Order: sequence, then C-alpha cells, then structure tokens
Amino acid sequence: MARDGTRTGLIGRRHERQVLDGLLAGVRTGRSEVLVLRGEAGIGKSELLRYLLERADGFRVVRAAGVQSEMELSYAGLHQLCAPLLEHVDALPEPQRNALRTAFGLQLGDAPDRFLVGLSALSLLAGHVGDQPLLCVVDDAQWLDSVSAQTLQFVARRLAADSILLVLAVREPSEREVLPGLPELVLRGLTERESRQLLDSVVAAPIDQGVRDRIVAETRGNPLALLELPRGLTDVELAAGAAEPDARPLSSQIESGFVRRIASLPEQTQQFLVLAAAEPVGDVTLIRRAGERLGIPVDHAVTNAEASGLITFGTWARFRHPLVRSAAYRAVGATDRRRVHQALADVIDAETDPDRRAWHLAGAVAGPDEDVAAELERSAGRARARGGIAAAAAFLERSTELTPDPAHRGGRALAAARAKFQAGAFEAARELVEEAERSSLDEAGAAQAGLLRGQIMSASKSAGAGLPLLLEAAKRLQPFDAGLARQTYRDAIYAALTAGRLARGGVRDVAEAVLSAPSHAHTPTREDALLLGLSRVVTDGYAYGAPTLRRAVTAFRTGEVSREADLDWLPLVCRMAHNIWDFEAWTVLSERLVDRAREAGALAVLSSALLLRLSNRVFAGDLRAADSLVAEAQAVGEATGSSFFAHYGALVVEPFRGRESATRAAIDAITQDRLLRGEGKVLTATQWAEAVLHNGLGHYDQAYAAALRGCENPQELGLSLQSRVELVEAAAGLDRREEVAHEARTIDEMAQASATPWALGVAAGVRALMSEGQAADALHREAIDLLGGTQVRMDSARARLRYGEWLRVQGRPADARAQLGRAHEVFAAVGAEAFAERARRELQAAGAGVDRRSTVEPKVLTRQEAEIARLAHGGLTNPEIGARLLLSPHTVEWHLRKVFVKMGISSRKEITLQRLDGAALS
Repeated sequence: MARDGTRTGLIGRRHERQVLDGLLAGVRTGRSEVLVLRGEAGIGKSELLRYLLERADGFRVVRAAGVQSEMELSYAGLHQLCAPLLEHVDALPEPQRNALRTAFGLQLGDAPDRFLVGLSALSLLAGHVGDQPLLCVVDDAQWLDSVSAQTLQFVARRLAADSILLVLAVREPSEREVLPGLPELVLRGLTERESRQLLDSVVAAPIDQGVRDRIVAETRGNPLALLELPRGLTDVELAAGAAEPDARPLSSQIESGFVRRIASLPEQTQQFLVLAAAEPVGDVTLIRRAGERLGIPVDHAVTNAEASGLITFGTWARFRHPLVRSAAYRAVGATDRRRVHQALADVIDAETDPDRRAWHLAGAVAGPDEDVAAELERSAGRARARGGIAAAAAFLERSTELTPDPAHRGGRALAAARAKFQAGAFEAARELVEEAERSSLDEAGAAQAGLLRGQIMSASKSAGAGLPLLLEAAKRLQPFDAGLARQTYRDAIYAALTAGRLARGGVRDVAEAVLSAPSHAHTPTREDALLLGLSRVVTDGYAYGAPTLRRAVTAFRTGEVSREADLDWLPLVCRMAHNIWDFEAWTVLSERLVDRAREAGALAVLSSALLLRLSNRVFAGDLRAADSLVAEAQAVGEATGSSFFAHYGALVVEPFRGRESATRAAIDAITQDRLLRGEGKVLTATQWAEAVLHNGLGHYDQAYAAALRGCENPQELGLSLQSRVELVEAAAGLDRREEVAHEARTIDEMAQASATPWALGVAAGVRALMSEGQAADALHREAIDLLGGTQVRMDSARARLRYGEWLRVQGRPADARAQLGRAHEVFAAVGAEAFAERARRELQAAGAGVDRRSTVEPKVLTRQEAEIARLAHGGLTNPEIGARLLLSPHTVEWHLRKVFVKMGISSRKEITLQRLDGAALS
C-alpha cells in the first residue's frame, strides 16, 4: 500500500509466491492441497492471499475471515465459508444434510456431532467441484470460533483428490494453538534491500539516512510496519531524525499509528468506524441503519472513512487490516462503545438473529442486568441445540457475569462450567466451578459441582485421578437425583476399571458404595442390575455377581432402549458381556453400539465402540473384519487427532497374526503415551497381547512372564481374566503346571458361575492342560465340543491345536494329525500366521507334510486402500464408503483407482476376497 492506501504490489516473497503457484498447479491436476500461512501481524499474510486470489484463474472461490468478536459464536466461520455453496446442501446424504443445517441454525434438531458436521462440510465442498477446482481462503484463522477451526482442521486432514485448495492465514503468536499438524509456511521479514525498496516506494518526503536505517532496523522487515510507522513522523522528523525511539512491540506501534489516524477523522466518522468494528460480519446495511439510529450522517461518514484508506464499503465492510478494526474499537471510550452496541442491538431482528442481538445487548450494559443475562441463557440453549458447546459456554459465562442474584448466579456458573468442560476447556471449567461454589449453591448444586470436578479431573489428568471425586459426587447426589447418581456410579466404576492397578481407591471402593446406596425403585432396572452384579463380582467374588450380570446383559440385548441410552450404557455392557463370557451377547451388543455411534456421528463414542467390536471379531477368528475396524478406528483417530485408536487396534489384532515387530511397535506406542499413564487397564492389555504373541510363536517362557504380569490385578476383569488362560497355556508348554494351579481353579470356578458354552469350553481346555491320561483326553474333547458350538472360532481352533499337540506327545500321530490339520486349516484361513506355523510344525512332527504358505510377493496396499477395497467389494457406494471412513467420495474414487492399478484389475466387480487376502499391507 502507498500512503494513500493504494496497493504497491508485492515486493520480494519470491519463494512464497512459488509455493502458492505450485499449490494452484497441483490442484489443477486433480490433487487437493492445504497450507497454513503463519506470521506476525503485518508480515504480509493478507497480501499473499490477495496474490493467490489473483492467480486463481478458473477456480471457484469461497472466502471467510475470523473476527475476534465472533470467536464465541459456534460455526460462524464455517458458515461464512460454506454460505455460497448452501444451495447444494440438499444433495448431501440425509444425516449430513441435517447436521449441517442444524449447526448453521437453518433448522431445529438434536445437537449434531461436530465430526459429522465436519464430514458434511467436506462433502459439501468436495461434492460441487465438478470441472472447476475450488479455492477456499480463510484469513485471520486465529479468530475463528473454536468449533469452526476444529472442523476446518478435520476437513484439511481428509482432503486428498478433490481438486480443492484450502489456504488459511494465522497471526502468530496466538493465545491458543490454531490448526496444528497441517502443512505450513512461516513468513519471515523482508530482506534489508527489500525493506528499503518498500520504504522508498511510500515515503515521498526527503528522509534522513539515519532515520531510514532506524526504521528498517526497528521494523525487522515487517511490510505493514514499513508502510505505517513513517506516517507517525512529521516531515521534519523524517528529514532531521528528531523522533524518539519506541520500545513497544511492533504490533502495538502499528495499532497506535492507526489509532492516531482514526483520531484525526471527524468525530462522527470515528463513531461510524466503531460501529463497523463492532459489527463482526461487516453487514453494510446493518451498520448504516445503526449509524442512522445514532444520528450519524451516514453517506458523509462513509466518504470520509473510505478516503482515509482504512476501510472500504462494498457488499461488505472490509477493514484494510485487522489491526485497523481493533484500533477503531479502542479509539473511543467505554461509554461510546456501549452506545454502539445498543444501536446495533436495536436494529438487529430479534426473530432472525436473536443470538447476535443478545451478544450486543451484553456489550451495551455497564453492570449486572437480569433481563440481558436471561437472554444470553436462552442463546446458550439455542447454541447447544446446534451443537455449539463452546458458544453455549461463552453465552453462559457472560450470563453468569451479568446475573445480579447470587443464588441464580451459582446455577448459571455451574451450567457454564459444564459447557466449558464439554467443550474441552478444562481450566476455564474448573474456575467456573469455583465461582459457582462461592455462590449460594444448595446441596444438590454442591453435589453437581463435585461431579463436575471429578469429570474435569478424569478428562484432564487420568481416570484414576478423577475417581475419588466421582465417587464422592455419586454419594452426595443420591438423595436428590437417583438417576444422575446411578450414571455417576457407572462413570466411576468405568473409570476404576480403566485405571485398574493405578487407581487411587480402586474399583472395590466404588463397588461398596454402589451396594450401600439406597434403592428408590421397587423393581431394579437393568441399569441397576448391571451395577449391582458388577459390584458383587468385585466385593464378594465372581460366583456371587455373575448371574446378576448375565440377567442384566440379557435385558440390554433383548430390550428396546433409546439411542442416547445405548451410547451411554452399551460400552460398559459390552465389557461385561465379555467378562461373563457371553459371546453371543457381546457380538450383538457391540454391533449395535457401533451402528448407533455411526448413525449419530458420535465419534467420541465410536472410537471406543470400534475397539470393543474389533476385539470381539478377533476372538471370532474374523481378522478380515477386525482389520476393517482397525482402519475405521484409524480414520476416527486421524480426524480427532489421536493415534491411540490405531495403536490399540493393532495391539489386539497383530498378536494373533504373529507379527512380532508390529505388536512390539503397538506396545511401545501405547506404553510411551503420556496421556495413558494413569490407565492400568491399558498396561494389562499390552501384557496380554505379548502373552498371546509368544504363545502363538511357541516362546513359552516369554509368554509366561507377560501373562503373569497381565493377571496381577484381576479386579480389572477383561483382559486380566484372559491373561490367566494364556498363563496356563504357557505353563503347560514349560511343564510348570503346579505353579498355575490356583489360576486354573479360578478359571474353572468362573466358568461354572457363568455357565456359558464359551466359558465352559475354555475351562475344559484349561483343565485338560492340567490333567493327564484319560482325564486329559476327555477334557480336550469336551473343550472342542463346547467351543465348536460357539462363534468363538479362534479359541475353538486353539483347543484343537492343544489337543493335537497332546495326542502327538502321547504317541497317537494319526489322531494328532486329524486335530492339527483342522486347526491349521482355520488358522491359515483367518490369517493367524504364528498359530498356523505352530500347527504346521506339529503336523510335520506327527508325520504329515504341510507346505508353507506361498512366498509369492503380494501386492502391497495401504491399510486404507485395503479397507476401501473391502467396502467396495461389500457393495457400498463411494459416498457410503466416504461416510464410513470420513473421506470425500472423490478421495474414495482416487484410492480405488490406485487399488485397481496395484491389483491389475479395471473395476470394483473384479475385487475378490481372495485378491484382498493375497495383498500385503504397507
């Protein structure tokens, strides 16, 4: 920009321009590209965006800009970006269409999951590219509302082959981490030569060499500073070098320069600029109406403002730079700012835009005001209904500040704290809980404050850290809200099982509290039965609680329940189905949980649901389905920024495949994850995985050591119980049976209490390993018969493997070959390579010739390519595959083309399971 506000053109920035030109070229070939421009205020981000727009011939362009005063309005930034494309929203699948329309306040509905909104935005952007690539430009992304920033980060991670270029500019430093993990270009200052060239292009008066040197040195190559700081110097100061140095930060100096320029304008023009600064969208019609309400001669003010070069008024009001907006807003006193907000509130339609009006009303009051506080509370309800938890939290926090009555203020502070917690702002939530506790909370409110403290601690620290607070909250809630108390006991016992050995207090404390809590129901519900049964298992022993647990699990399996209740209770129910060895219920309920989470787009629940389901599929011997679930869990993890799900999926699947390096990598990744250090259950899972791996490989000493650690804390249940089975098998391989007699008896006692075919079959197999002669023979056959009647294919094949090994040692090679052959057939078919090799070695020792699997080099597919191919083989369309894996249909098609090339086929009809089984995963 020159002194009169006209553009001078870019000076320097050769590398940056080459990067942007390269991105445009790549997108023109069908790729998608993402770039975050980072740099200090005035460094040239906006100018580079203008350069990009000028070079984007043939692109359709959509734009948005973050505005500081809109940071609390959920989806405001995303809505701004997507608005030009909303005419196509009806073409989206119904769940996506409803999610996006609800998020943008275009229809009423249940609050949509933010990741479903992200998938909807991805589909909207990618679905209407056609032959024309799409350029999405977002300036001042540091001021996007948090949910818009998270959604755009999600979209950026999922773009691949959609002919979309997404470029976002972020001012650094920022108060929060913005768009981490995306490709970025950090802008540095201009060179000294370029700085002098820019300075000379805008300073018309004679300038002293010393002054020139000082300006160049102090501005450190910041283009906006080079353009603006000389404006604060008189011609005499420029020529004679008489100005004093300024030690303030560069952005403050620039903003102060803008403040001085604004102060030199006529008073009513200044007021009009404040109006434009306070109206975040830049709605010119609204700004003009508010100006008229303040008695400002609008046309004259517009002329003066544009002549200053600080702002332009077209369809929208656009400040030359964000620092101009902030300078204009603080150029007047608090009283004048309140008058401006009141004028804007007066001209905003209360029916069509009640939330923006409420926010301006809050800016117009000087102290507590119950009417405005109540209006903000209603806005919070609307924001929550759109899925805007962060916005709801902001409205409630401001409502709390404006509430005059201390008792009412405590309730609102608690509601604000709850919303802040749900939005992931844990420290802000804790501070609001403290504010609520300083108010006049009744006993029920104090109990709810304690519950929030426990939830915050569990989420921000670990399951074990929050456990004592959750337990105390459940006890305090019992007299006031039995339903909420029951849910809190559920969360506490889930946290205790997760924390396991690392819990303070532990699962026994929770179980005793559940059993001592008074019941207000004449007939216990299935939820009551679930908690009571689990608590009995913990306090009195497995045999005392398992029957009640079985009845509760059966009730959940056969009864109708709401989607919300399913998502809340089924994670614990699925874990209990596993713990009581009810494989059929575990299968049905884990499938229902995954389906419900997918339907709701509830990615937070879907991640754990997928892990519960894939564990079930591994025991079923369906490693192909387990791989599919691992791929989906990985997609969810990438969308949510967590690698845990992919690692945990590998931890469950890879040991059965016998892949030692992959299993070790998953174990290392999980044990070194700082966020999991408070979860003992996860450590138990790694030890169980190591035991399975080494039992499959025949490394019984290593399996024994790992399994022994895995069953150190039986109250964790789950894989701690399964570790006992691995321990007995390893001990039998080492001829150390006497050392595990207690574990073998415990397994048998549990099986008798459970009385399911799976439990009884496993117990028979364990007893067979501990027995000799005819007793062992009979028990091996009993195990095979019982497990053969279940869907637990992996355990059934392992029972045949152990029987075949025993028969060979007993000198019955023909009988051994029959059992070992059946076991080898199953292991080879499902891809359990280590167990298949163990069976092959035993067959060879029994006199049978079994060839190793073909060593022909397989086609190498990525895990994502393999999963897309499987889903395509299953008949899903590209949009359906995209919805499952959180990809755009264009990206699905791109991956399929790569699959076709690698597999030497030309259509999805030629994809077969045999081809997929023959492909290796990279």
